Amino acid sequence: MSLTFAILTVSDRSAAGTREDLSGPALGKAVERAGWVVSATVIIPDEIQQITDQLKTWADSGGIQVILTTGGTGFAPRDITPEATAAVIDRHAPGLAEAMRAGSLNITPHAMLSRATAGIRKNTLIINLPGSPKGALENFQIIAPVLPHAVQLLENDDRAEAGHQPGRAV
Repeated sequence: MSLTFAILTVSDRSAAGTREDLSGPALGKAVERAGWVVSATVIIPDEIQQITDQLKTWADSGGIQVILTTGGTGFAPRDITPEATAAVIDRHAPGLAEAMRAGSLNITPHAMLSRATAGIRKNTLIINLPGSPKGALENFQIIAPVLPHAVQLLENDDRAEAGHQPGRAV
């Protein structure tokens, strides 16, 4: 199943041009290696209004199935991506964030410092990822296997039921 993604890098320094964005492009390559499409990428500063505006624009367009954010999920005072995401979603998807933290804990104890969240706005899944390329890719790899099924469910696709056979764990 082909999926359409948008990638939002949230970083004061990358938005100002004082630090190269490495996470957004790394995620874009990972998405494309999975056989999916990245239709939009944007770099913005850690400003709640800019983050919420961009998430709403993409989710409300109807053309983006999954939005990945990278950056702003830690403990620093300007790390506000989870709050911006919570402000725009209609429903939470806690299992994705829980899975990312659990999987990342096998790699680093710093995973427990992640405040990343995930949720749904209309038919678009929004997922926060860490700001480091390594962390962003590790977390993306944890959730990537379930994304096609998640999108099928969001789109009320009849094929979503094919994976729900009696006696079979999903």
